[in-house]
Amino acid sequence: MALRGTNQEVGRSFNRRTVLETIRLFGPISRAEIAEKVGLTVQTVTTITHELLGQQLLSAAVEPPRGRGQPPTTLTINPAGGFTVGLSLSPAGIEIALVDLVGAIVERRKLAISLRDPAATIEAGRRLVEALCAGRRRETILGMGIAIPGPQDVEPMSFVGSTTLEGWRGIPIADRFAAATGLPTFLDIDLTAAALGDLLYGIGRGFSTFYYLYFGAGLGGRFVQGRSVLGGHRGNAGEVGHMTIVVGGDPCPCGNRGCLERYVSLDALERRLRAEGIETAPDEIILGGSPIFDAWLAEVAPLMQAAIVSIENLFDPETIIIGGHAPRRLIERLVEAAEPLPHSIAERPDRSAPRITLSDDGVDAVLRGAAALAVSGTMSPAGR
Repeated sequence: MALRGTNQEVGRSFNRRTVLETIRLFGPISRAEIAEKVGLTVQTVTTITHELLGQQLLSAAVEPPRGRGQPPTTLTINPAGGFTVGLSLSPAGIEIALVDLVGAIVERRKLAISLRDPAATIEAGRRLVEALCAGRRRETILGMGIAIPGPQDVEPMSFVGSTTLEGWRGIPIADRFAAATGLPTFLDIDLTAAALGDLLYGIGRGFSTFYYLYFGAGLGGRFVQGRSVLGGHRGNAGEVGHMTIVVGGDPCPCGNRGCLERYVSLDALERRLRAEGIETAPDEIILGGSPIFDAWLAEVAPLMQAAIVSIENLFDPETIIIGGHAPRRLIERLVEAAEPLPHSIAERPDRSAPRITLSDDGVDAVLRGAAALAVSGTMSPAGR
């Protein structure tokens, strides 16, 4: 997506977001370079950046002299100039983080409660937000993003099963939280949030297109192209977890059988461990070594291969980034077990990127992604 401003006065807010986004992507960068990239006059860029510097959203530095003349001043995003709140709602409870403008988690809270009562959950969330933001100037809290399990607005799949929010059907979640906290609030499902977080803050910044494969309680993903997370007609595009991978296989809460996430997900691994009488957390099993875990890996590796090939053939991404709310070593072992990858359209001799790339977000993918929803909604020219 090309970043272009407008020299019309009615586009002032859009220009401000465009300049901010350009500095975030390319900083440190001079005003003249910004003007050239976005098609604005240097004077317009100077006016906007002067305002942003006054609001402490930017930092300025003078480059070392390189010859005659005054060296240019370059601009970068000031990490502490503003903060967004990332909030994740899941069957495990509420997780919340205060995130600075370059994606670093400054502070976090976690509350393991049942979310079956939406009103009580929203009140608990309000208290967490209040505690998280205590002692900070209100104007520095730009907004809040909320990530929830998906898919959304799909009758047989939404709000049912162990990986979703039961009892929340029809609740205007963003509106309720905005009313409770007083913050501009943006909502999306966890897959979209995690992909956006990797695009804004993570290894995804280095790719023009990628598919983000999220490994958590379920399995799913999003395709990113042109610095946009493509959601499809109702925001559910890329929902590979509900591809039928085993014909006539295990029943899924969605009503079908053999869905991929019934075999390849944290929920699938935990069900397998419980069936063997093991209640230990998956990360302890992985680190300690377990024949049961090794057997599970061997069984699901071909399914993982099929999923990767399907994603590549459908979306033709530059790479597939794998991350999510799972121990990194688990994801590493799963990728190792899937090697060598089968043939697909991605198997080209001129590849410069690996077919599989591990996200560097780790288990914070959804929290940082939720905060990224608010950054996108309040600072990006595309908005949300």
